This record gives sequence, C-alpha cells and structure tokens, in this order.
Amino acid sequence: MKYQVALHRSDDGCSVHALGLPGCWSQGETEAEALANIQDAIREYLAVRNEMARDAEVRDVEVG
Repeated sequence: MKYQVALHRSDDGCSVHALGLPGCWSQGETEAEALANIQDAIREYLAVRNEMARDAEVRDVEVG
C-alpha cells in the first residue's frame, strides 16, 4: 500500500507527515531516515486504527 507524505526540511533535519492520516508525523536527521521512520509510524497508525474499529460496524462511504 502506498501513502503520500509531505517532507519538510529544516536545519535540524526533516519532518514528514502522512497526508490523509491526521496526526501521523515523524522525523529524522536525513531524508532517508525520516522516510524510514514515517513507514513505521504509518504501520503503527494503521494497527491502532484497526484495533479501534474491531468491534464497530464499518461502512464504506463514497464522496463525489
């Protein structure tokens, strides 16, 4: 699965957030480190999301 991420460079390194996943941010001293870290953050985000939805009735909604 692929997710778009936005990379923000600064003098301290790079921060990155996953577009469409509110609050899913990470960082690293280099671009490569930040991208590796956001992969872990996305995995954890999705695991928590799935756990929270475990006992709920889930529906798909189309937005046009």
